[in-house]
Amino acid sequence: MTPVEIGILGCIVLVLLLVSSMPVAFAMAIVGFVGFAVVVTPHAAVSMATTELYGTFSSHSLTVIPLFVLMGQVAFHCGISRRLFNTAYHWFGPLPGGLAMATVGACTAFGAICGSGPATAATMSLVALPEMKRYGYNMELACGTVASGGTLGMMIPPSVVFIVYGIMTEVSIGKLFISGILPGILTATLFVLFIYFNCKRHPGYGPAAPSTSWGAKFASLFGVSETLALFVLVIGGMFAGFFTPTEGAAIGAGGTMVIALVRRQLAAKMLWRALQETMRTSLMVMIIVAGAMIFGKFLAVTSIPTELAAWLGQLPLPPWVIVSLIIVFFVIAGCFVDALALILLTVPIFRPIIDSLYPEQDPMLLIWFGVIIVLVTQIGTITPPVGVCAYVVGGIERDVPLQTVFKGCMPFVAALLLATVLCVAFPQICTWLPSMVR
Repeated sequence: MTPVEIGILGCIVLVLLLVSSMPVAFAMAIVGFVGFAVVVTPHAAVSMATTELYGTFSSHSLTVIPLFVLMGQVAFHCGISRRLFNTAYHWFGPLPGGLAMATVGACTAFGAICGSGPATAATMSLVALPEMKRYGYNMELACGTVASGGTLGMMIPPSVVFIVYGIMTEVSIGKLFISGILPGILTATLFVLFIYFNCKRHPGYGPAAPSTSWGAKFASLFGVSETLALFVLVIGGMFAGFFTPTEGAAIGAGGTMVIALVRRQLAAKMLWRALQETMRTSLMVMIIVAGAMIFGKFLAVTSIPTELAAWLGQLPLPPWVIVSLIIVFFVIAGCFVDALALILLTVPIFRPIIDSLYPEQDPMLLIWFGVIIVLVTQIGTITPPVGVCAYVVGGIERDVPLQTVFKGCMPFVAALLLATVLCVAFPQICTWLPSMVR
C-alpha cells in the first residue's frame, strides 16, 4: 500500500473508533502511532510519540490553558457570573424576552473571563434558568438561549480554542484573541435581535420582567466593573504589548483571586473546588492536543494534506467556493466531533489548502480562517448528536427533555450561520482589530 492509501485507511479506522465511543484523544494517538509505525518504522513511531507527549506536557505555550481555566473557575465560584446577570437583568429585563437577552449579555461578559463554551453554558444554566422559569418563559427559548449563549465563550477572548489553534498554526495567540472581539459582539447582537423579534411575535415566549428605576440600573453597573477591569487588564495589556498571553493569563487568574479575597469569598473549599475543575479541564485539553499531534505527524508522513491541497488547488473553482465547501464540512463534522478535537484533526489538512488558495500569504489570512473555524464549530456544540453545550443545559435542567433544548437552539444556529456569512463576505470584521497590533 502507498502512504496515501495507508493514510486514508487510518482516517477510516479513526472514524470507526470515534463511532464506537472511544475517547477522542486515545483514538487519535493509537491510529497515529500505529500508522506512523507502518509508514516509517516502529522505532521511529516510539521516538515520535514520546517526543510529542513530552513536548505537549512540557510546553510553555500550553500553560496559558490552565491559567485561563483557573481564572474562569474562580470567577464563577466567587459570584462574578451572578453579578453580571443581575446587571444585564436590570437593563434588559423589562423588554420582551428581556431575561433571555440579559442571559446573552451575561454569557458574552462571562466569556471574557472564562474561555470555555460548556463552562459558560453550565454557569448561566445555574444563574439564568431559574429566573426565566420564575417569570414564565417558554423553556424551549430559555434553554436554547443558555446553550447558544454558552457558545460565545469559545469566541470571546480569552478562548481555549483560539489558544490551541494558535499553537497548531504558530499564529500569535494575542492577535487571535483580539480577532474574536468583533465577531463575538456581532454574534451576540444577532442572538439578541432574534430573541427580541421572536418574543414580539410570540409575547408568551418571554414575558417582560418588572421595570426598574434608572437609579437601580446605574447602581447595577458595579456588577460589571470586575469583569471589565479583568478584561481590560488582560486583553488590553496584550493589545498594548505589555505582556504575552501566558503572562496575561497569570495576571487574570491572580486578579480574580484578588477580587474574591477583597469580597471575602476566597474560602479554602471554594479554591480547592476551582483547582480541581481547572486540573480536570486542563488535562483533558492537553491529552487531546497530544493525541492530535501524534495523529498529525502520521498524516504528514502520508502526504495526504499536501496531496489534497494540490488537488483542490487545481480545481477550476474560485477560492471562495472552496472555502465555502470547507465551511460546510466543518458544519457537518461539528455535529459528530467535539469542537476542539475537530480543529486539532483538520487544521493540518486544511491549512495547506488555504495556503495554496491564497499564495500571496496575507499575514491576517490564518487569523481570519481561525475565526471562521471557531464560528462554525460553535454550531456543532448546540446541534445533535455531540452538542455538548445543549447536553450541559439538559443535564442541569433535568425537567426539560433534551429534544426541547436542541429545538430551542435551532434559530440560534441560523444566527451563527449568518454571522459566518458576514465574516466571510467582510473579512475586516475579523482582521481590523488584530491588524492594529504590532
